[in-house]
Amino acid sequence: MFSNAEIGIDLGTANILVYSKTKGIVLNEPSVVAIDINTKQVVAVGVEAKEMIGKTPQNIIPIRPLRDGVIADYDVTSQMLKALLKKVSKKIGISMRKPTVVVCTPSGSTTVERRAIHNAVTSYGAKHVHIIEEPVAAAIGSDLPVDEPIANVVIDIGGGTTEVGIISFGGVVSCNSVRIGGDKIDEEIIQNIRKQYNILIGERTAENIKIEIGYAHPNHKEATMEVRGRDMVTGLPKTITVSSTEVYAAIKESLEQILETVRATLEDCPPELSGDIVDHGIVLSGGGCLLNGMQEWLANEISVPVHMAPNPLESVAIGTGRALKMLNKLQKAAK
Repeated sequence: MFSNAEIGIDLGTANILVYSKTKGIVLNEPSVVAIDINTKQVVAVGVEAKEMIGKTPQNIIPIRPLRDGVIADYDVTSQMLKALLKKVSKKIGISMRKPTVVVCTPSGSTTVERRAIHNAVTSYGAKHVHIIEEPVAAAIGSDLPVDEPIANVVIDIGGGTTEVGIISFGGVVSCNSVRIGGDKIDEEIIQNIRKQYNILIGERTAENIKIEIGYAHPNHKEATMEVRGRDMVTGLPKTITVSSTEVYAAIKESLEQILETVRATLEDCPPELSGDIVDHGIVLSGGGCLLNGMQEWLANEISVPVHMAPNPLESVAIGTGRALKMLNKLQKAAK
């Protein structure tokens, strides 16, 4: 019986990742739960539940219980965590009785939102729950020397929020978050296609458009893609061709708000640390930074070197796991 497991959880709006001290990333699944509204029972979680979005009978509804990086539906989140952590126990072949858990929260989250996360994890039976801020976790997972007195700048573009943090000596020096991420960008693509073509498309189609022909840089080689949706006038299925220029026009405003957040954070930086930023640059993490041309566009706009984290999608989860070894240092910095 391996009762004192240590795990890190990245409770993301789009995906939940679980990091085990012994096995690395042991779970990476979408933060989606399918619930039968008649019995209030969980029908599916993770990948299986995401496959159901937009394709279920009336009594089964897929829910995303996390919005903007925080818990929107407490009961459903608790059930989802229990189901996913059961999967983890089976996968790594250990019984996770009373594990020590590190969870990250957005830096702008309120005390109430943090307590909801703490309680949801405790209800699973965790022995100790430590909460750390997302930029710190992203910096640790991106292999940055967070416990040294130099500026480590991280831009973490997730599903629900974008966090920009300057970390030095194990703590956050300056940090800003904006509730814009991959989900908001998908939503803008849906609205734009609805307005331009009178065609209704689903979340998954919008996400595919973003991945295939979404560009952060206005000067890019134009690409097109065939998109299927429902014609809002006739109600019949219809196929249209969408160009990358149209997609850029739809997401431009969100990108500018992310840039504004980066600038605001850099303006708050103490002058001594500004020199480090010019030397070491900025690190991008989170799934949103994989948008085509994001790295080049940001580097052009802020005139500072921009690097990609070694594993952008997993860096926050890896950071929460590694934080287990550094908890004392991090807690001293937080006090």
